[in-house]
Amino acid sequence: MKTPYHMAAQGLAAFGLAALPLSVQAQTAAAASADTVALNPIVVTATLAPRTADETLSSVTVLDEATLRRQDPASITEMLRGQPGVDINTRGSFGKEGSVYLRGTGNESAVLMIDGIRLRSATSGGAAWHYIEPRMFQRAEIVRGPRGSLYGADAVGGVVQLFTHEATEEGPYPSVSLGGGSFNTQRYSAGLSGSSGGTRYSFAGSHFTTDGTPVRRDGEDKGYDNTTGLARIAHTFDGGAEVGGLALRGRGTNEYDGGEMDFAQQVAGIYAELPVTGNWRSRLTLSEARDELDNHAGSAATSVIDTRTQTVRWQNTLSYGLHELVAGAEYSEDRVSGTADFEVSSRDNTAVFAQGLLDFSPFAVQAGLRYDDNEAYGDEVTGSLALGYDLDGSHTLRASYGTAFRAPTFNDLYWPNSGNPELNPETSETVEVGVRGQYQRWYWDLAAYQTDLDDMIAWAPTESGLWAPQNIAEARIRGVELSAGAEIQDWTLAAALTWTDPEDRETGNRLRRRSSQMARLDIDRELGEWSLGGSWLLQGYRYEDAANSDRIGGFGLVNLRAGWQFAPLWSARLTVENAFDKEYENARDYLNAGRAAFVSVHFGK
Repeated sequence: MKTPYHMAAQGLAAFGLAALPLSVQAQTAAAASADTVALNPIVVTATLAPRTADETLSSVTVLDEATLRRQDPASITEMLRGQPGVDINTRGSFGKEGSVYLRGTGNESAVLMIDGIRLRSATSGGAAWHYIEPRMFQRAEIVRGPRGSLYGADAVGGVVQLFTHEATEEGPYPSVSLGGGSFNTQRYSAGLSGSSGGTRYSFAGSHFTTDGTPVRRDGEDKGYDNTTGLARIAHTFDGGAEVGGLALRGRGTNEYDGGEMDFAQQVAGIYAELPVTGNWRSRLTLSEARDELDNHAGSAATSVIDTRTQTVRWQNTLSYGLHELVAGAEYSEDRVSGTADFEVSSRDNTAVFAQGLLDFSPFAVQAGLRYDDNEAYGDEVTGSLALGYDLDGSHTLRASYGTAFRAPTFNDLYWPNSGNPELNPETSETVEVGVRGQYQRWYWDLAAYQTDLDDMIAWAPTESGLWAPQNIAEARIRGVELSAGAEIQDWTLAAALTWTDPEDRETGNRLRRRSSQMARLDIDRELGEWSLGGSWLLQGYRYEDAANSDRIGGFGLVNLRAGWQFAPLWSARLTVENAFDKEYENARDYLNAGRAAFVSVHFGK
């Protein structure tokens, strides 16, 4: 299963979760064309070690720097919308609440990582995707399917990891971007990156502000602003040891019907990595993530909910010829504070994990196991097994089985007068088969899966007559995903088709707010100093309610874009989102923005 790209990546010095240095260096070191690397990129999220996309034995999608620059998305949810297996549910545009459903599972069952640091709310369970500024990131990896054996709780539908910018060349290299457009939207960003004497650094800041649009019919405009800063630095010593640190914080204000919210999202961490022997690298990471929200609802008193998660992670990668072993331990503590009087305000989790990546070319085996012991809900064991077979130099068959669990949140367990401290985690089992065709200038990937979820948490009346969360629901999710991409001369193409059947096993109804059919097509063309492109997105209907009586119609969107490299290091971009001014909603009575045009000017590499 080893390819030249993997052999080039294997000798790199940054095996671990905070892996942008690894992925970028691997692509630079690989003796392959830029087109081939782009179509079969190095992925680290799927296995905790560098593998090309076909070697991961997983369903993966990578949005690289070139893709993000071309599309210039206004939000993370728009960046992910329509990607294979990804369903987006929003309650308006520009900072309004957004949920990411991976393979039909809920927002609480999708893990968000930023440079190896997990960010989420321990009270609601899911990540606040709508408050993350996309311009801070150079790359995104979407891994679909259970990853409980690597990441523990909530990695049921999959994992999305965002990687911040890191310098790979000497510098310093400055960058500046200024732009604006519809709804009095303004966007500014600046950065400085470079490397010298083994030290790499990257600093960036951005500001986004808009008057917004109404989120309900005949309502008033609801504004949003976000200011984000990033600092990242790493140093590699002559002996191969490395130390580094990261800090990213975004904060702002979001208006909604009836009030406004002040929010902050933050990740910070430091790490040290040591080459213990020639085939053993050890990495220790200390990190903290914060999700902070102050809700000002009209004349009511301000409600505050803050989540802080601190984590210590020790990870080791050992190489034995073509085989690798990844093993380690993790300790984390969640703390919540604010105006809600939770009976319990903290919980800790201790975990150990191991994964074997075995190559018996043309066969490959990946097996993982993780044990979690949580102070609030006890212990859970998750595992995974994936088998791969190279039919020839271009086609790889894969089959996998994995388990995962979603942890009950602080709201589920301890919300005043309605929490249920006896809740167990939701559990899942997933079986998947797939095949990938990987060629020099194009690829395709087809996967089919079934996920069975048990002990799902749902509200129901108790013996006393009061309603509370209980482990009573079951679901079965079946799906098929087909994706393809090509780099042909000056054309860049990407396509995705997704069919999902998320079924409530008790009623036979579709799970609420899930679309069953989705499609996306991205086409871009380079024309010398100019570039033109567009995206076509389709989403089928969904139901607002569990009874499937309130149907929300599907919709199609067209986004257009153009770029002009008018001088060395200078460029201009125009994007037109929802070009045909489609009125659509994916949560009842919540409207998304109509046609929106943005123009920006950029300086830098």
